[in-house]
Amino acid sequence: ILSAAGQEFAEKGFEAATIRDICTLATVNVAAVNYYFGDKHRLYIESVRHAHEERSRQVPLPEWVDGTPAAKKLRDFVGNMLQRMLGFDHPPWQHFTVLCSILNELTDGEMSPPEVRRIGLSVVGQCFLYRAAGDVVGMLIPPNEIENLHNPVDLADYVTSFCLAALGK
Repeated sequence: ILSAAGQEFAEKGFEAATIRDICTLATVNVAAVNYYFGDKHRLYIESVRHAHEERSRQVPLPEWVDGTPAAKKLRDFVGNMLQRMLGFDHPPWQHFTVLCSILNELTDGEMSPPEVRRIGLSVVGQCFLYRAAGDVVGMLIPPNEIENLHNPVDLADYVTSFCLAALGK
């Protein structure tokens, strides 16, 4: 039920997704949603939680040894985010606080939390572009370049270098 709900909510949004369509996709009776989740809102919350847990198992966040340079952490984080966004057919879930702590380390704590969050949103936005705007990117970029644009390793290098350049690093 949770996987089917996640798929329906991702494709149609909360309002347009119906319990009946979710149950048809999951091949369960409509009463099962009421029994296990109570209502559509609780099903939505649990499907988001389920998707997050599943993604975290599939692509765990990188772990760093003490002394790992912040630029390396940023590159690893961006690569991980891109792998989560582009490597699977599930919706992306970011660990924004991890990204902000890396950015804070890169800027030696000299930026205010709102500034760090704006930079973090810029990094997430660059990564998300390749997930959300695939069709548009396909219209703007020659077909022989598309495969390179959707390569998470190359994209991670690009987004990281772009962010580091913006920070003067």
